[in-house]
Amino acid sequence: MCRHILLAFAFAVSVSAKDILVADTTAFADVAKAVAAGDTLILQDGTWADAMLKIHAEGTAEKPVTIKAQTPGKVVFTGGSRLSLAGAHIVVDGLWFQNPTGEEAIELRIDSDELANDCRITNCAVTNDLPAPKAKTSARFVSIYGSRNRIDHCYIAGKTTEGTTLVVWLSEEVQGHGKHQMDHNHFGPRERLGKNGGETIRLGDSKTSMQTAACLVEHNLFEKCDGEGECISNKSCGNIYRNNVFKAVSGTLTLRHGNACRIENNVFLGEGANGTGGIRLIGEDHIVTGNYLENLTGDGYRTAICFMLGIPNSKPNGYFQVKRAKVTNNTLVNCEHNIHIGMSGDKKATLPPVETEISGNAIQTSKGEAFEIKCAVDGVTMKDNKTGKELSEAYKLPAPEPVGPAWKK
Repeated sequence: MCRHILLAFAFAVSVSAKDILVADTTAFADVAKAVAAGDTLILQDGTWADAMLKIHAEGTAEKPVTIKAQTPGKVVFTGGSRLSLAGAHIVVDGLWFQNPTGEEAIELRIDSDELANDCRITNCAVTNDLPAPKAKTSARFVSIYGSRNRIDHCYIAGKTTEGTTLVVWLSEEVQGHGKHQMDHNHFGPRERLGKNGGETIRLGDSKTSMQTAACLVEHNLFEKCDGEGECISNKSCGNIYRNNVFKAVSGTLTLRHGNACRIENNVFLGEGANGTGGIRLIGEDHIVTGNYLENLTGDGYRTAICFMLGIPNSKPNGYFQVKRAKVTNNTLVNCEHNIHIGMSGDKKATLPPVETEISGNAIQTSKGEAFEIKCAVDGVTMKDNKTGKELSEAYKLPAPEPVGPAWKK
């Protein structure tokens, strides 16, 4: 008897979830008012011009609310279209935003009081193939708020306007946001902006940089992301960057603000492009280990591994002294500039790295010397580093993992 009751209950739960075909923005607004956990909103194939979609929904881990394309890649948003999500456990799958002109294409909030948590953007694309507009505009492709959201298997490329391509926002009033995951995405070409504001990813900002974001950026491909000197700008604490590939990127993974971040097992390939860089360190308690850097051409702050000088009593938007960094077991091959200690980004910057270890690295010096030392290094321990014109141990690049949407191959 009990078993029959349980089966009946399970059947009632399963049939309560609905698949709802949505033809336009008006229908979406109506459906969004009554959506329930487990429902799937299927957006009809076609071009959705200037579509402003907003939804606050409460799914669960077992029964998320899903918004998906009728055919992945065939639901195309154009113009000022924007998708704004708030609530919990919402999955967005298979949408394509082409040549967006609004402030955001995808925003994981509706307003400052309605944020998204435990939501996922997957198998989507945000792309631009139009030249930069003559009028000055500032925008983002993706803005992430709230906590524990995931962006995965997306293709994001072609941004020409000022503003970071993908931003994680933290709150000055509320602590504890973050713990987002960005994995298996393909960040495609971004042309040079010619000034700051052209990052591909930024986690936090200078005002919230001492907050722990604890985000994970892994298994992504960054290709010709040349917007500015910082391809990735870290501006929060406790983030992990691992198993990413940077191909012909004229910029660096920069630990600009914040502490206790980890850069691990990433691959940086210059491929003959100008200004290609590696990793730049500022702040405290960072770990840089197991990375492979090859054929990088950048110098100064685009050196393969660069330690910046700190400013005494630095303001949040300045340069904090490098303290307790560990740079270990990295491999540098055929780079024009290898490890630079003491790069100055400000005339007030005078503080060298302290309590810092550089050890176990293999550095091929066929083009540039192993170390370019521009400051006192009595606070730096350098040991067990192997240098020479040839490296005795060959490094085997890992097999590439599939990235980007399955439908856009």
